[in-house]
Amino acid sequence: MFEKVDGRWRGTTWSDFYDQAKRAARGLRQLGVRAGDKVAVLGPTQPPWAIFDMAAQLLGAVSFGIYPKQTPEQIRYLLEHSEAKVVLVDGEGELASVLEAAPGQETLSAIVPWTRALFDAHQKDDLRLASPDRLRDAPLTEDEVDESLSAIQPGGVAIFVYTSGTTGPPKGAMVSHENILSLLEGQAQTGEFFEDDLSLNFLPMAHAAERIFGFFGRLNSGIATAYAERMGTVLDDLQTVRPTLFGSVPRIFEKAYARAQGELEKKPEAVRRVFAWAMGVGRARFEHELRGARVPLKILAQHRLADRLVFRKIRAAFGGRVRMFVTGAAPLSREILDFFWAAGLPIYEVYGMTEATVATHANRDGAVRLGTVGRPIPPIEARIADDGEVLIRGPWVFMGYHRDPGATAEAVVDGWLHTGDVGAIDADGYLTITDRKKHLIITAGGKNLSPANIESAIKGQDPLVSAVYAHGDRRPYVVALVAPSPLETLAFGVERGLVSRAEADELTRELLDDPASRSARLNAAMARVVGDSELRARLEAAVERGNQRLAGVEKVRRFALLSRDFSQESGELTPTMKLKRKAVAELHAETLAELYDGGGVEVLAGAG
Repeated sequence: MFEKVDGRWRGTTWSDFYDQAKRAARGLRQLGVRAGDKVAVLGPTQPPWAIFDMAAQLLGAVSFGIYPKQTPEQIRYLLEHSEAKVVLVDGEGELASVLEAAPGQETLSAIVPWTRALFDAHQKDDLRLASPDRLRDAPLTEDEVDESLSAIQPGGVAIFVYTSGTTGPPKGAMVSHENILSLLEGQAQTGEFFEDDLSLNFLPMAHAAERIFGFFGRLNSGIATAYAERMGTVLDDLQTVRPTLFGSVPRIFEKAYARAQGELEKKPEAVRRVFAWAMGVGRARFEHELRGARVPLKILAQHRLADRLVFRKIRAAFGGRVRMFVTGAAPLSREILDFFWAAGLPIYEVYGMTEATVATHANRDGAVRLGTVGRPIPPIEARIADDGEVLIRGPWVFMGYHRDPGATAEAVVDGWLHTGDVGAIDADGYLTITDRKKHLIITAGGKNLSPANIESAIKGQDPLVSAVYAHGDRRPYVVALVAPSPLETLAFGVERGLVSRAEADELTRELLDDPASRSARLNAAMARVVGDSELRARLEAAVERGNQRLAGVEKVRRFALLSRDFSQESGELTPTMKLKRKAVAELHAETLAELYDGGGVEVLAGAG
């Protein structure tokens, strides 16, 4: 693995990584950690996270992650609910939150800062603070490792993964060693990996996909990785690391596509025509390839020119060597998929959930159907219940929720995991996800609508749109809240003198350093820009274009343009940037009511 130290990438060999994990394991043992004890890790996606995680696993402990930037109340809940014995924490702010959450935690016996400097600065703040030096002393011997590992039962709990808590307190999903090993065996069927492959990792390790696919899966496949310096440097790191594999949430691809479209709008008409021609050629080529059909010589010749003029530049933005993108968690629009596939950057959409050890379905070489999440990964079985819910059965369905037998019984019935997702399976076994079952809108007229479909249709129409919330349950028609995209809104403001270049640059650096944050200063700057009549007209046009892609009953009749983006700070987003729909409805209840009373922007003359 590689990490950036003093501006240079420094590598760690597999043997050095193992040695560091054994040293950390002895330190945890000295702190009283035994098989079955819970060990929490709170910090950025960096090598220490991986080392501490592996150290806990060597002892047969149950490790789990806490998302960065959580409140002391959220941390207190996780420490208490998990019955954590040790928490390893990095950063002044994170340690302050842990220290505020720690009082009254009876099972918590040690708080270990990642660095000696952090420990020295706070060692008197809590008697349970322990020096990280003890994690770097003599390693466990091979005999001690063998003794520890031989006592681990395959069916025992390996890790907790706490759900994002979109509808209530997070639940601790218990994932067994057997679950993980079975998934990793199936992972070999999702794609071919090579000795010189290199990934770039940056997503939170508290997330199941990054933890199990991005970390355990990488170890299983022997793939090297580089850890991004921080979230804000990912685009720069892509240029220097030049990975061959890149896994990310859809948001990253949406933002990259929006940025490309925004830049294209500034180009002369001739350039835009060349770009549109190249996209048409690229689409024609990959559509032939996905069907397994021979690509006509004319298209191949045109593609060589299109590649020189357009596609090579797009690939260069991702380092120039990426051969495979993997994404999940939410669907990508067909426009975005076409854009990347045409440029020679294939995106393979996968599907799964924490309760199914991350992944159950995948598009893969020779078996891709864009717009679907692929076929089941053998030996996983999938079927659709009478009410449209996707059901999953197989060896990596989780053990249940920690300390919540009631929720476990609801999730797994007769061996089938009830995913909570609504979908359809075509004749060839490809699964399409429509929406979350609990999110479906049932109009006053009894029509079942997918808000995700409505929101996606509008969001993709303009890079100024960050997110859309569609609303209409038990209502005569659909209305929406439209949240502006921070970076694009700032750029729009600079062009019109509504935001100074210096202010925009400072807020942009703030966003890049912490993409999930939405500070008061940022919100104030965005509010000034959102008041511009030209911006409002542009977003009204985006909603109108989105409506053209929707059935009559799905169309948004009225919408309100928010003065800021949705945020974690306001309680509207989870740590994984998923919309907390109930929280949004409650927080914006007055605005939504006004839309039904004739307020907001009317897009349609009738309900459709």
